[in-house]
Amino acid sequence: MSADELIAAAQKLSRTVSGLSFSAPVTHVYNPLDYAWACHEQYLRRYGDGRKRIVFVGMNPGPFGMTQIGVPFGEIAAARDWLHLDAPIARPSRENPARPIEGWSCPRSEVSGRRLWGLFAQRFGEADQFFADHFVANYCPLAFFAGARNLTPDKLPADEAAPLFAACDAHLAEVVRSCGAEWVIGIGGFAESRARNALAKVPGIRFGRILHPSPASPAANRGWAEQATRQMQELGLWD
Repeated sequence: MSADELIAAAQKLSRTVSGLSFSAPVTHVYNPLDYAWACHEQYLRRYGDGRKRIVFVGMNPGPFGMTQIGVPFGEIAAARDWLHLDAPIARPSRENPARPIEGWSCPRSEVSGRRLWGLFAQRFGEADQFFADHFVANYCPLAFFAGARNLTPDKLPADEAAPLFAACDAHLAEVVRSCGAEWVIGIGGFAESRARNALAKVPGIRFGRILHPSPASPAANRGWAEQATRQMQELGLWD
C-alpha cells in the first residue's frame, strides 16, 4: 500500500483516457492528470501511503475544483490551506475560452469541495488525521464541456462511455487494492453505482453512499454536513 502504486495507476489511467474521442455536443475535454499532474502527484505522494480503510469516490472533476488544480473536490482554499498543496499548474493544450484554467488563481469556489473538505476538517482536525484511515478519489478523471456548460460522464453516449468506464473501472480497482480498503463510499448515486460495478468481483469490499454536496442538489443545501455525517454513522463507520 504505497503512494507509488497510486501514482503509477493514475499515470496509466491518464494515458488511456487521453487516447479516447468524444463527439458533439462535447466541445472540449480536460484531463487534469495531464496539465495539473504535478499537483495530483503531490496529493498522492503526501496522502496516499499506508492502508486506508475507507475510500470515498466522486464522479469527475468539477469546473472550479479538480479541473483547476488536479485534486479531487479541489476547492482552492481547502487544497492550499488544509491539504497544504502548492504544486504548479500548467494549461491544457486545447483550452476552452469559456472555461479557462486559472489554477491557484481561480477566483471561484468549488462549493462541493468546500463542503466535503470542510466536513473532514471539522471532524478530524488536521488532514493527516483524516488520511490515516480515509482516501478521496474521483471515478473519472476527465471534465467535459459543451461550450461553457459542464457535462457529466453519465450524459455521454453509450458507445463513448463504454471504453472510458472500462478504464475508470480498472483504475478504481487498482486504487482500492493499493489502499487495502474495506469500504468504498460513493459521493452521490452515480459514483456508488460505478464503484459497485467496478468492484463486483473484488472480495471483501462493502459499499455505501453519502449525499453529493453539490449546490445543484436541493437536499445538499439543507445541512449537507449533518446529513453526510448521519449517513456515515448509520453505516457504522463514524462514531
